[in-house]
Amino acid sequence: MIWINGEQQQQIAVSDRALHYGDGCFTTARLQQGNIALLEAHLQRLREATSALRINGVDWRILKEEMQVAAASWPQAEGVLKVILTRGSGGRGYSAADCRQPTRIIMLSAAPGHYAALRETGVRLATSPIRLGINPQLAGIKHLNRLEQVLIRTELEQSGADEALVLDTEGKLVECCAANLFWRKENQLFTPALNGSGVNGIMRRHVIGLARRHGYLCQEVRALPETLGDADEVFITNALMPILPVASIDDWRYGSRALCQLLAPDC
Repeated sequence: MIWINGEQQQQIAVSDRALHYGDGCFTTARLQQGNIALLEAHLQRLREATSALRINGVDWRILKEEMQVAAASWPQAEGVLKVILTRGSGGRGYSAADCRQPTRIIMLSAAPGHYAALRETGVRLATSPIRLGINPQLAGIKHLNRLEQVLIRTELEQSGADEALVLDTEGKLVECCAANLFWRKENQLFTPALNGSGVNGIMRRHVIGLARRHGYLCQEVRALPETLGDADEVFITNALMPILPVASIDDWRYGSRALCQLLAPDC
């Protein structure tokens, strides 16, 4: 099911800037019994992204209502709600001077079925040959320019792994194709700093807060992939998983799931 500007339909203006420039942002939320998990966090993420992209005019009250109405209409116990905000139509070329009304798109779909199995087996990561460009202006934002992820996913599908370990053009750890990365060494927790590239995911933020409440200081670091060879435990997160243990990265193997299991009930 798809709603565009509050109407159930599947057509969008050809002039919409999302089609021409990827001019917009999105968030993907987990549905549970008709409710949107971490709803306020998803709305805050969209506010941050539209602010960074200088997209004005979003009616946040209407958007929240539309999201809740859509979620309540989903007939299954679990599902996925995706919200896309575009700058809308207008402007000449790259100029957004004449854009007046953002486009709101809400989509519902079934929950991914493979995450349940991966909670038991653990995730196999393979280092991707596709590197993420460094762009502090857009770092952390879930904007609509996802061509790097499309290429990463295309390579991943040839590897036989479950997910990709993604580096930036300087060879430093960033994230996975569709998840954030964490690793534990004894009682210290680490995750890549995202001030140059990557997506600051909703579950990433949530897990950092949870870990701190359990006495872990989660450090955001610029680290080489070799750092993971010495880790005691690795796990990945996104809003739909929401937290999965990593069984292997290339030739490295991991047996511990201690922190992942501790945090999972609150994810």
